[in-house]
Amino acid sequence: MGTAPMNGDPSAGVPTLEDLPPVEGRRVLVRVDYNVPLETEDDGSITVVDDFRVRSTLPTLRWLLQHGAEVTACAHLGRPAGAPDPATDLAPVRAVLAQLAPGVALLDNLRWDAGEEACDEGFVRCLVDGFDFYVNDAFGASHRSHASIVGPPRWLPSAAGRLVAREAQVLGGLLGCPERPFVAVVGGAKVCDKLGVLRSLLDQVDRLVVGGGMAFTFLAAAGHRVGDSLVDASRLDDCRVLLDKAGDRILVPSDVIALAPDGRIGSCHPGTGEVRVVEEVASGWRGLDIGPRTAERYAEAITGARTVLWNGPMGVFEDERFASGTRSVAEAVAACGGHTVVGGGDSAAAIDRLGLSDRVEFVSTGGGAALELLEHGDLPGLEALRHASNAPANTGTGRCGPDHA
Repeated sequence: MGTAPMNGDPSAGVPTLEDLPPVEGRRVLVRVDYNVPLETEDDGSITVVDDFRVRSTLPTLRWLLQHGAEVTACAHLGRPAGAPDPATDLAPVRAVLAQLAPGVALLDNLRWDAGEEACDEGFVRCLVDGFDFYVNDAFGASHRSHASIVGPPRWLPSAAGRLVAREAQVLGGLLGCPERPFVAVVGGAKVCDKLGVLRSLLDQVDRLVVGGGMAFTFLAAAGHRVGDSLVDASRLDDCRVLLDKAGDRILVPSDVIALAPDGRIGSCHPGTGEVRVVEEVASGWRGLDIGPRTAERYAEAITGARTVLWNGPMGVFEDERFASGTRSVAEAVAACGGHTVVGGGDSAAAIDRLGLSDRVEFVSTGGGAALELLEHGDLPGLEALRHASNAPANTGTGRCGPDHA
């Protein structure tokens, strides 16, 4: 990851829009995160399902336009194999952007070139060619050391956009002096993806609440029967260590909602199979959500908090039979009178689907990036910006590439 930011503040030393030279009449490349969900309509056209990530970049794009810049955005979509792929064409996103920010151009999918994910310096030089300044407003991609994230600040005066600056400030605040009690609610499917952040959070929070598929590895580690629920056997010892370390500061489910062996999960269509609320999961059955007693305990912990971080659903909320736990947590977060932060990804989708986004103080645009920032205290994208020639600590040092030396 590199050197941690000064004073543990990930926003420290990161240049903002005001640290750029005058942008009037200059060409500005803006890295955005427009990796949005798409759907195919009955007439075969492809449309954007959720434009939240596009709307989140508007303050940056409009500031640049208002100050006379010529603005070009660049983004990735999906996982093309380093070559043009019609399924990952940004055309539907380009149509949305044209409506929301007229005058902003959008390049083709960055990942259509293998040099993006490989962080190829030749690709970086082609990308920045003809531009005067670079702005990173792609928080959701800033945990990746990809060419468009870490490369341009070596060549151009650069800045964090409004979104990236705000994300670093808010999430960094959770690592500093949050109001207490501080409760973190962490869910999602795989415990291996979140062990690092769980360890980091245990050093920060007053209460750690665990849900989602990852909870069953904790339950198995504590000696409970979990049937055929999702369990990472290779992480059982890690979970035991965390449970022993945390004591009563960590909450795990006391009851769960389980699906019978012959059952199937439904999303677009209703699922099948018997569903029960149980304390121990029988062989063949699968736990797919926290139970009502657990949901009540979790909501109580959230309600009494002064700072809340929520990242990850409590169950398979795409199937309405296993959505009650996530709904309960979302409603408790929305009702909490303290400082509330939703850490992107499925949590952001859930709270938006329930119409509660405007009752949460801050909704992050990047689930994985938010977790990595909380775990490591920094991101490659932020670190790269600190080394731009116009960064506060580097002004006058000439630390960008030869074209601007």
